[in-house]
Amino acid sequence: MHIRKYDFNYSRRMFMEKTLKGVAAAGVLTPLWPLVAEGADISKAYPDELMSIEMYTKGKIKPGDILTADNVDIVKDLLDPISYMQVKEMGRRIEIVDTVTDMETLFPPKFLEATLRNKGKAKIGPDGNIYADNGGPWIGGLPFTDPKSGEETIANITLSWGRHDYCQYAIRQWDIAPDGSEAYQYDFVWAELQATGRLDGTVFQDKKDLLRYQSVWFTAPNDISGSSFLSIWKYDQREFPELYGYLPAFKRVRQFPTNQRFEPLVPGVTWFLSDAWAAGDPMLTWGNYKIVERKPMLGAVSDTFHGSKKNWEPGTHGGPKGKTFWDTKMSLVPEVIVLEAEPTGYPRSPVGKKRVWIDVRNQMFIAYNTFDRRGDVWKSFEAGWSRYKDGNVVVKDANGNPDWSWTYIHSHDVQSNRMSRIHQTESCAGGYKSLLTAGDTDVYNKYLTTTAIQRLGT
Repeated sequence: MHIRKYDFNYSRRMFMEKTLKGVAAAGVLTPLWPLVAEGADISKAYPDELMSIEMYTKGKIKPGDILTADNVDIVKDLLDPISYMQVKEMGRRIEIVDTVTDMETLFPPKFLEATLRNKGKAKIGPDGNIYADNGGPWIGGLPFTDPKSGEETIANITLSWGRHDYCQYAIRQWDIAPDGSEAYQYDFVWAELQATGRLDGTVFQDKKDLLRYQSVWFTAPNDISGSSFLSIWKYDQREFPELYGYLPAFKRVRQFPTNQRFEPLVPGVTWFLSDAWAAGDPMLTWGNYKIVERKPMLGAVSDTFHGSKKNWEPGTHGGPKGKTFWDTKMSLVPEVIVLEAEPTGYPRSPVGKKRVWIDVRNQMFIAYNTFDRRGDVWKSFEAGWSRYKDGNVVVKDANGNPDWSWTYIHSHDVQSNRMSRIHQTESCAGGYKSLLTAGDTDVYNKYLTTTAIQRLGT
């Protein structure tokens, strides 16, 4: 008789034990990050059934298969509740692809380099903020490759949303009504400039008290074009960002209340500033962080870049009129952290709790659900990620390597059954393009000041 060292439930038992004991190291058979540092195959960190959807499902689902209402129950435990409902009840289809074994596929190259270079140099200070070992602000990459707490886990996303020193996303969004029709369609640009936590080893204009500048300006349709918003994040995560807006109808910049994080910027959208990156608010304005589970999950972490298609846009399907969902691909993520938190700094927040599923390999969220004050599930914010390589089309970084970023978002309000279907495009109305570097452009003065958003609005 052959006795297996690791039976099929070994991983489940290990995840339960790690959650109960607060064990931080990613990996089941061996810690993950020593393998990454050595450039080894990360599949050595996990049993076969966590690296193969075919083995996990005992042959019922394999790469190349399509999840539909007929077979989604086989992997119900690998989807967040809203994604499962979308497939089971709304006609969503998800293509299954191979599990990623190459860590370089899951990061921008420079961000991974900074993570390895600065590993072990982060600490949480007495005030709850994250500091480098020299006492200054964080110096780039993931501060915690193996987070021990909810605070360390959310810091990995909060301190650098886009994982580049500058990101500029040309975005096209369709807001789908419950009957499946297109209620609104917007073009806009979202830009982020890191002041600290930068990959180039500098602090932008010596602004050590700031974390980032972030702006968004709408370029279409005409009745909303020119609406522009600027958010200036303090490094101190106990403080609210300064939020400014320019609305063409009023022809002036006004400052918004600092805690106005749970309202749509324009009509019809289902997402709030608070939802961005599943970490849209300063991390210490939320509290009661807890890691509630570790488990495998399905996530859109690779093969979601459609650079060979017109304006990088994939097809759509599902819903009453076949327009509700993007065509998407997901793979088995061997280990995720399931994190919960409450908006302790927002007494009038309509959100009662959020739950975030985070891939331990790159510490980026792959699913995010919010719950209302009654505890009922309210919205999902699902993102797709990918190396920017599709056939012969490659978006390269400064060193000529394929770059990495987000590609799509499904922001679904299940209580009203409205969907914001969002995609990062090659370009949008107004002639703006998606960029993952500032190059020689003075992006700060061009896009990220109150004067800039007024100029963008006019």
